[in-house]
Amino acid sequence: MRSVIKDRRIVEDRWQHVADEAELPDGAIIVSLARWQRERAALLARAESVGVRLPNTADVAVLAEDLPKFAVVALEFPKFADGRAYSQARLLRERHGYRGELRAVGDVLRDQLFFMARSGFDVFELREDRSLEDALTAFGEFSESYQPAVDQPQPLYRRLR
Repeated sequence: MRSVIKDRRIVEDRWQHVADEAELPDGAIIVSLARWQRERAALLARAESVGVRLPNTADVAVLAEDLPKFAVVALEFPKFADGRAYSQARLLRERHGYRGELRAVGDVLRDQLFFMARSGFDVFELREDRSLEDALTAFGEFSESYQPAVDQPQPLYRRLR
């Protein structure tokens, strides 16, 4: 079983990513947006938890009605230089009120974790060639944030009053 960073701790991951044409295994699964749209009724009938994986090219509004059904929404980072999933995360948290697990998947690097957390992510699947222990130190590299974000809605000047 692989490990992830969740709530700033290393934990075993109970979620399984399932390919579009693969048979559904027992346990908690994460399926693609395409599979969710194609097999929605069957996935809802499962006794186990279901999550959805959203490409960073998709509009998060397509999930708005179904968000309460998902224990996890996984947002894809196809390459580290493509930050569209940051915007998706913020929209899911602030506009759509999603309170479930928001997971960063794909080309997730240590240097991005602090900013991903500020955008609303709380679970991070790092690339296989990266150290989870080293990545944990990224969360403590900044002592304060000036700008408002999902994790701290008030800017620093308002917090200092």
